[in-house]
Amino acid sequence: MDHQNKQTRPLKRVAIDPVTRVEGHGKVTLLLDDDNVVRQARLHIVEFRGFEKFIQGRPYWELPIVVQRLCGICPVSHHLAAAKAIDQIAGVDELSLPALKLRKLLHWGQVLQSHALHFFHLASPDLLFGFDSEVSKRNIVAVLEAYPDTALQGVKIRKYGQQVIEAIAGKRIHGIAAVAGGMNKSLTQDEVNYLQNGGVDEVISWCEGAVDLCRDLFLKNRAYHEQFATVPSHYMSLTAATGGLELYHGALRIKDKNNELLWDGFDYRNYHQLISEQVKPWSYMKFPFLNKLGADAGWYRVGPLARLNNCDFISTEKAEAKRQQFLQLAPNQVHFTLAYHWARMIEALHCAESIQQILTDPDLKSDDLMRDGQRRSEGVGVIEAPRGTLFHHYKVDENDQVTFANLIVSTTNNNQAMNESVRQVANEYLSGREVTPELLNHIEVAIRAYDPCLSCATHAVGSMPLLVELANMQGSPLDQLYRDYDGNIHQSASV
Repeated sequence: MDHQNKQTRPLKRVAIDPVTRVEGHGKVTLLLDDDNVVRQARLHIVEFRGFEKFIQGRPYWELPIVVQRLCGICPVSHHLAAAKAIDQIAGVDELSLPALKLRKLLHWGQVLQSHALHFFHLASPDLLFGFDSEVSKRNIVAVLEAYPDTALQGVKIRKYGQQVIEAIAGKRIHGIAAVAGGMNKSLTQDEVNYLQNGGVDEVISWCEGAVDLCRDLFLKNRAYHEQFATVPSHYMSLTAATGGLELYHGALRIKDKNNELLWDGFDYRNYHQLISEQVKPWSYMKFPFLNKLGADAGWYRVGPLARLNNCDFISTEKAEAKRQQFLQLAPNQVHFTLAYHWARMIEALHCAESIQQILTDPDLKSDDLMRDGQRRSEGVGVIEAPRGTLFHHYKVDENDQVTFANLIVSTTNNNQAMNESVRQVANEYLSGREVTPELLNHIEVAIRAYDPCLSCATHAVGSMPLLVELANMQGSPLDQLYRDYDGNIHQSASV
């Protein structure tokens, strides 16, 4: 009888609102029974921005400028993904070498500064002080006080990445660089000298130290870190034609959770043949999945962990050596969610090395920056943003106005995986226990491992749920209208 009564009693609701130390706004809700056993755990994206709709009707050449306003952390990624899409609309399939190299340099600066920001500013307090540390230590100020050298290096790594962006795009945030068919300017010799003399050698050294720090923190408590929030998954990323790590341009490679290739060398312009998107009533973020496997089994992960699992090698020497150490964690694939941080800083090291190498290339100063071609009505741009594979798909009419836009951002690709990790942590560390702020931080730690950009990911297809209530002056409900996620209207009046 007691068991039956427990099943019929209302569940208790616990909310983490907002999730902290991530870009954008989200919340987690937990439903607990009387014994504090977790019955449901969900990550909700609660802001809606609607970029896919309000850019319709705009001329296509504005897109690289407009869509980067999605985010102040990764604007360059949106800028370049949109530029790659409108290259196709302008009929350009191949950029000039100088334009291509400038775009790659710009993107390396973006990935470098974004990875540094996430690891040092947002994630390191959890890793350095512990997941259940007091609230006063969960910030970069506490890291500066306890680990001043580490924190300062993180600030300087990010600063250098921003300086690369500024030299090419004119501003560190929301600059203008890529245009349909190329780039709007080259670098001057003074700008090249500025970047060469700006401490790139030190940045490489600091990135090496950050990789080693991630490794040491992971291995120090290896059994715990391997289990925490870990969800074996499929992985998707771009790879170069040679199979190497590629952040700017390549073909899609997808491996299953057993490290077997599902697709390789797949033209990303046909992404819709691979991926569908599911809408759920409790989040503004869509749930992509692989068509071949279906919604339940076809979810996957993207980002640094996926890229290191998928690629055959990294083209820069120091990052490749660190990747080889990283892969020793597991015989086939590294599924450990907390290993995202380690993989992230290996990529930062690769970006720093790549920047150092390309700064000696005279093509960066060339004025051969533009190409043109036969006008088309559709373009798909895909890039490896810091957080993972980013899709921009546009269609335009005869007046050059956008008629269709679909964005599948990195965090959206990781949506189901983040929810799976949240459930795993809730069931393992919270279920059946007294809920405390320290235990709730464990869930945020799991989310932060993915480095989510929640504002980028806020869009949906179709009608979102809407609740309208009429209440009297005492707050008692009189009438209610509810629109469900299928667009159906329901009414329930109180007498």
